[in-house]
Amino acid sequence: MTPTLTRRTLLSSLAAAGAASVLRPLSPSTGRRAILTRPIPSSGERLPLVGLGSWITFNVGDDVAARDSCARVLAAFFQDGGRVIDSSPMYGSSQEVIGYGLEKLGRPKQTFSADKVWISSGARGPGQIEESRRLWGVPRFDLLQVHNLMAWEEHLPALFAMKAAGRVRYVGITTSEGRRHAEIERVMGSQPIDFVQVTYNVLDREVEDRILPLARERKIAVITNRPFRQGPLIRSVERHPLPAWAREIDCANWAQLLLKFIVSHPAVTCAIPATSRVDHVRQNVGAAYGRQPDESMRRRIVSHVENL
Repeated sequence: MTPTLTRRTLLSSLAAAGAASVLRPLSPSTGRRAILTRPIPSSGERLPLVGLGSWITFNVGDDVAARDSCARVLAAFFQDGGRVIDSSPMYGSSQEVIGYGLEKLGRPKQTFSADKVWISSGARGPGQIEESRRLWGVPRFDLLQVHNLMAWEEHLPALFAMKAAGRVRYVGITTSEGRRHAEIERVMGSQPIDFVQVTYNVLDREVEDRILPLARERKIAVITNRPFRQGPLIRSVERHPLPAWAREIDCANWAQLLLKFIVSHPAVTCAIPATSRVDHVRQNVGAAYGRQPDESMRRRIVSHVENL
C-alpha cells in the first residue's frame, strides 16, 4: 500500500511546480470533477466550498521572494477552482501582497474579493475601505464585512448604502475565536446582511447550536475561519495516521478531513484556511472535491479527533 502523504510531506517536484504555476493559464486543473459549490442565499450565486484566508500568511512586507511565493499560492488556488480570498486592514501587508499577486496573475476574473472595515470611527470607514480597494487593485469588493463587529452600528448603514449604489455586492459581519456570539445573533436577527463569518472547526462547534441554524433561517451565507485553529489543530492530528475510513469520503490527508467536516455542514458556504505554501493550498482546495461526509461520518470525525 502506498503510504498516505501528510501535510508536511513535500513532493520532490514542488519547487518546480510552484515556479511554473504563475505562468500557467488560470483555469481549474484538468481531469478532475467540477469543484463543489454552495449558493449565497441572498442571490443564488455559487461559491466553491473552500476559499483562501490571508491572516499572518500573506503578511510578508516588501520581501519580493515571499511576495512571489504568495503569488504562486494564489495561482495554485485559482488553478484548482478557488475563488474566495479574504483579508482585512488588520492583517499587516496582506492586502498589498494580495494585490501584488493578482496583478502578477493578470487580475483573474474569477476572484471573489472579501475584505473588511476595521476602524472604531464610522466617519473614517469609507477612507479605510478605499485604501483597501486600492491595495487589492480591484474596481470594487465583492464582499465587505465589519471586522469583529467593531463599530458595526456605524459601519453597516454605510455598507448598505454602498451596496445600494453598486459599490459593493454583499455586506457581512465577522467574529473569531468564539467571541461576541450573542451580539452576532442580534445583528443576524435584525440587519439585512448577506454574510456572517465565524470560527468553526471539528473542536470549536459552539456555532452549531444557534448561529448556523439562524443563518439558514435568515438566509445568510456563512464563511468559517480558523479551520485548523491557526495551525495547532492540524499539527496535533498529523502526529497520527490518517484513518483508513477517510478514503470513504475521498480524503488523502488530514487537511481535507478537517475541512470536509466543516464544509459538509449545510449552513456553511465556504471555509477559508490560510497558507503560504502551494502544496498546502492544493490540499485545502481538494476538500471541495469528491464525496462529502454525511451526518454519521461527521460524528465519526468528531469522535476520532477528540480521542486522539
